[in-house]
Amino acid sequence: MAKLDPTKLADWQIAFECEKDMKTIKQIADGLGIKDEELIPYGHYYGKVDYRAIMERVKDKPDGKYIDVTAITPTPLGEGKSTSTMGLVQGMGKRGKKVTGAIRQPSGGPTMNIKGSAAGGGLAQCIPLTPFSLGLTGDINDIINAHNLGMIALTSRMQHEYNYDDAMLASKKLKRLDIDHRNVEFKWVIDFCAQALRNITIGLGGKMDGFLMQSGFAIAVSSELMAILAVATSLKDMRERISRIVVAYNKQGNPVTTADLEVDGAMTAWMVNTIDPNLLQTLEGQPIFVHAGPFANIAIGQSSIVADKLALKLADYHITESGFGADIGFEKFWNLKCRFSGLKPHCAVVVATVRALKSHGGGPPVPPGKALDPVYKQENVELVEKGLPNLLKHIENVKKAGINPVVCINSFYTDTKAEINCIKKNVEAIGARVAVSEHWLKGGDGALELTDAVIDACNEPNNFKFLYELDMPLGKRIETIAREIYGADGVSYTPAAKTKLSKMEKDPELAKLGTCMVKTHLSLSHDPTIKGCPKGWTLPVRDILTYKGAGFVVPVAGDISLMPGTASDPAYRRVDVDVETGKVTGVF
Repeated sequence: MAKLDPTKLADWQIAFECEKDMKTIKQIADGLGIKDEELIPYGHYYGKVDYRAIMERVKDKPDGKYIDVTAITPTPLGEGKSTSTMGLVQGMGKRGKKVTGAIRQPSGGPTMNIKGSAAGGGLAQCIPLTPFSLGLTGDINDIINAHNLGMIALTSRMQHEYNYDDAMLASKKLKRLDIDHRNVEFKWVIDFCAQALRNITIGLGGKMDGFLMQSGFAIAVSSELMAILAVATSLKDMRERISRIVVAYNKQGNPVTTADLEVDGAMTAWMVNTIDPNLLQTLEGQPIFVHAGPFANIAIGQSSIVADKLALKLADYHITESGFGADIGFEKFWNLKCRFSGLKPHCAVVVATVRALKSHGGGPPVPPGKALDPVYKQENVELVEKGLPNLLKHIENVKKAGINPVVCINSFYTDTKAEINCIKKNVEAIGARVAVSEHWLKGGDGALELTDAVIDACNEPNNFKFLYELDMPLGKRIETIAREIYGADGVSYTPAAKTKLSKMEKDPELAKLGTCMVKTHLSLSHDPTIKGCPKGWTLPVRDILTYKGAGFVVPVAGDISLMPGTASDPAYRRVDVDVETGKVTGVF
């Protein structure tokens, strides 16, 4: 691998070269002490592991050190959180540590659009790249089938209730649910960015063609089932959570659940295999668990509790990844995932880049799919310094959790010493650790400074605490997140959202659920065009969804959709297959 030059080779080309010498999945499992009967191979180089069997065997072992990787507010290109996770795992390997990583399974949406597959990049990647990027062991496909089965159950029940009287329903052993077609929570899902499907009409035709109503699609990884996969602690827990999913409301305003539709068992049947984490490896042969999905802006955006709990029993250091910046991904890791899991992190890594800081400092737009403005490749310390308030806010957010932050300057080969020194000086001035990491260019050897800083941070005591307790009223919680984490002056609500908030706060069941915010990842605010660390603004909440099965309510802030759109120059234009070898090319 030392001969590979990421400045001259595409990520997929580097991955293919390294895959020639990668370990077998059995070798990876053996290194973790996983027995043959606990490994579920999918071919020679990746597979699943039997979570229940392994946890039963190792349940009395002490946990290793727990590290979360988050970031500053990214540009649309991303700032290398997955790459930094891979680099840190490889750096730990170079230091002789028994280490594991956990990242999220990529969605077909960004993989075939502009962001890529989130396998990392350069000399810090997760392999084998093609199966990782294109479906892996089928978890997302199972979620799609389970979710859409719930939608089938809902729409067919509405059709039958509309066409049959009570006597006819009773003859079929059905109770009238009286579903309000104007108050349906569920949509269909597909794992692509398909803006044309955001709003659709279904049931066109005659009475045998379904119930006529407005509907739409969301991206698969925003499904409540993906959130359940991320937070479930066992198959039993998953089964119970699926039965509590609210799909719609009846005409009296009461929730209609999957259990009411008698589809919860069948949905769980589709999901059985998903509870077991997937096992892959870094370019340098360290084990990586891949489980649950991305998009912390529209979903919980966390690798799974199951993968983290398992890895902490098998390794001395476990590095897990949260989506986007510390305002959304880390906040959800902190106040939702850790609350559900009972796990307490020892350290959080905040990934920063010179490129993102220049953007926050007033640099020109960073449009995906287009050439970067020269300012991002030339020295400009002034822009970096002007963008630093964004990074400092994310460090502050991590400190509010009571844990130790380590800033990882994910170094690009175009960065200059003066720009790097500017970041280091300002971060150290507020008492945070900072390390320059060249893992993209040099692999594990380039991540040793970061590795040593993380090990030091893990050895220091911390005082982990939640931002809010669940007995705090929902409206107060939303305002606390907006003020304390985003820096807003307050919160405003649309009339519909305000009505929902009032109703939820009066419902003792809903009032105790966690709070999973939906907002843009491209700004600390709700407006993706506002960079830096904005002041003097109000967070507009336009809707509040109920994810009762996952265990949280979902306030939706600003103009954000659960179905992203495909850009004009998507990645699929460059993906192809070598018909001689069968290898997929162009995935990044």
